[in-house]
Amino acid sequence: MAVAAVTTEPLHKPLMKKPLPAGRPREWYVSHNRRLKAMRLAIALLDTGVYYPSTATNDRISATAERIGIHPPSDTTCRMVRALIRYGR
Repeated sequence: MAVAAVTTEPLHKPLMKKPLPAGRPREWYVSHNRRLKAMRLAIALLDTGVYYPSTATNDRISATAERIGIHPPSDTTCRMVRALIRYGR
């Protein structure tokens, strides 16, 4: 029986980033970047086997952020990560 190798390499090349549209209020950019960060963190947590919001504590989310090389998330971003895990299935 063959055992599948586990890899941390991405399966696909990341999409090319496009500049954000100009002329929006500052709050729009803040919330947009917060949503992107929450999505990256939720994906990283799901990849590591965290499937329930109750196991995604602020400490665990912050440790995941450090591991993938992004700034520590705020409490608001952590709540968004848990919401994505809860309702994103």
